Amino acid sequence: MIRFRTLLAALALLAPAPLLANSGDEPASIRILPGWLGTDGQRFVGIEISMAPGWKTYWRAPGEAGIPPYLDWSGSRNISGVDIHWPVPEVFDYAGMTVIGYHEQVVIPIEITPTQAGEPVHFAGHAEFGVCDDICVPMSFEFAIDMTDDDRKTPAIVAAMIDQPVSAERASVGSVICQAEPTAKGVKITARLEMPSTGTPEVVVIESGDGEIWVAGATAARVGGVLTASAEMVNLFGEPIALTRSAMRITVLGTERAVDILGCPGG
Repeated sequence: MIRFRTLLAALALLAPAPLLANSGDEPASIRILPGWLGTDGQRFVGIEISMAPGWKTYWRAPGEAGIPPYLDWSGSRNISGVDIHWPVPEVFDYAGMTVIGYHEQVVIPIEITPTQAGEPVHFAGHAEFGVCDDICVPMSFEFAIDMTDDDRKTPAIVAAMIDQPVSAERASVGSVICQAEPTAKGVKITARLEMPSTGTPEVVVIESGDGEIWVAGATAARVGGVLTASAEMVNLFGEPIALTRSAMRITVLGTERAVDILGCPGG
């Protein structure tokens, strides 16, 4: 599950956030798109968010002022795992802060692994997203769908599956090294990435892989074929930080393409 909801109060203490408001006129609509049965037994569905002009919603790592999404599927049956395939997000400026997300419309593909292959799959729960313009409105919806055995693919979900960051291998990423040093509040991570340019400007997002560790917006600079990014990590509950480097994730968002780098070993 996306586990950020229980941490929102702590996040509000660490970073500025847009004003939240309730609105009688919904600025967005959310629905489940039916998907298909994959050749390996996986099931696919999609969450479609359609927004009014000027409104946006947020990526899994929403940036300095975004609202983290939350997805719960605890009402499901015959599901052993769920993978969320986030399309390449956009980078926005909000009052001088960097936020990361989508505008107008986004389809978020979800890949479901059944516990018992060949048996019926029921996907049910609820999701919460923030949608923002000058103010932010938290939106939630309940979903329940019996997964189809149809193998005909849904075009909108397929398009979103194609619109993914490329892997480190495909992007010709070379050495990846992360150095950690203690700070007054937590740990400063400096990532040194040997990789071709993804198009200027390049925004780097560092994720810890631990829902209890908040990561500040990274500062990034490139010198030739080396991109260096630094960010501070803070444990939301004041505990010592123990990094699992294999769980760390670095996403480079350039004007020409996005690159997904899994893991960040020490130097």
